[in-house]
Amino acid sequence: MKKALGFIGCGNMAKAMMGGVVKSGLFPADQVMAADLNPAALTAAEKQFGVCTTTDNRQVAQNCSTIVLAVKPHLYPQVISGIADCVADDTLVITIAPGKTLAAVGEMFAKPVKLVRTMPNTPAMVGEGMTAVCRGELVSDEELERALQILRSFGHAELVDESLIDAVVAVSGSSPAYVYMFIEALADGAVLEGMPRPMAYEFAAQAVLGSAKMVLETHRHPGDLKDMVCSPHGTTIEAVKVLEEKGLRGAIIDAMVACAEKSRNM
Repeated sequence: MKKALGFIGCGNMAKAMMGGVVKSGLFPADQVMAADLNPAALTAAEKQFGVCTTTDNRQVAQNCSTIVLAVKPHLYPQVISGIADCVADDTLVITIAPGKTLAAVGEMFAKPVKLVRTMPNTPAMVGEGMTAVCRGELVSDEELERALQILRSFGHAELVDESLIDAVVAVSGSSPAYVYMFIEALADGAVLEGMPRPMAYEFAAQAVLGSAKMVLETHRHPGDLKDMVCSPHGTTIEAVKVLEEKGLRGAIIDAMVACAEKSRNM
């Protein structure tokens, strides 16, 4: 009997996803398999999540109903050529590679394959992932629901047109790194003002978490929420003035454009 879910590649994103799946209880750990050429990565995944592991990609392709191609984009041609002949007609293949379109991945398999293209992010590890989902033409409603169930077990997942996937890479796929930089900078500022560093990280991270929940739960415009904090002649508007002078918005937008362009050209 086939296992429910397999990962080809056991890097950070794969571990974030499998951790979310196992922690949510969607599948028991023994129904999840991971393959990687790095024994240390497999040992870590097995120890942390209790999943089955192998160094043979073909074992995952042959023995799992749904497989996630979780290797770097430049490795897709090599990995797919090694497993294409043992991917069954009813196997659902989920990709997470920036720059690899449904059409391009289909050509690599050189046969009809049920493909779902996704762009998840690492907050999947704590059940707060944001994943964009692009449906391949051979994927049935039931199979799409299976993919969404997997992806929603570690956060939110939304269907998007494939033309938007590079924007998704910039706004959610890569953006945790920008947010961590922001939290680190907030904490550095607090330390400069005398706060102990562990306390500074806690205050900064909680402020970011709470602010994000305000946007999601109130459905108010971020600018409106910002204005709520900016009292006349107050401390916040003074800080906002400096951020505007330093070009915070422009820097973030430029970074996202660079990220999306890199995604398009991978």
